[in-house]
Amino acid sequence: MDAADAFAQALLYSDDVLYTVVHLPAAAITAGAGVLAETGTAFSALVADKDEVTLVLPQEAWQEFARRLPDRRIAEGYRLITFDLPLDPALIGFMALVSRILAEGGVPILALSAFERDHILVPAAQFEVAWGALRAAQVGLSPI
Repeated sequence: MDAADAFAQALLYSDDVLYTVVHLPAAAITAGAGVLAETGTAFSALVADKDEVTLVLPQEAWQEFARRLPDRRIAEGYRLITFDLPLDPALIGFMALVSRILAEGGVPILALSAFERDHILVPAAQFEVAWGALRAAQVGLSPI
């Protein structure tokens, strides 16, 4: 299966939740992981690299835990779109296709990949534009 076929077959899923993206210093990984472990939400993420830790949490959960992570920056008001289809880790170009579609619509994305599924966060104010552009592109790629 190539990227276009996978994209055409992927179900779009969203959960109607507002998300907060949290930037922490690299040394805060243990504190960030602790917060993530306590949220118990259906979607959340932790990305750690040599320079920073990033958490993605439902906005409501973040408000509960914010006081525990004082040295942070946040970006609020994101919505989730999941491409609900198991994707082969060797698949080439899937996120490039998604990114191109949304770039043409003027929608910025934060991309996150799990082992089998890809996810994007888009600003809530642009969610409907993103959803519509992705659905329209899927219809255009569907075999007749």
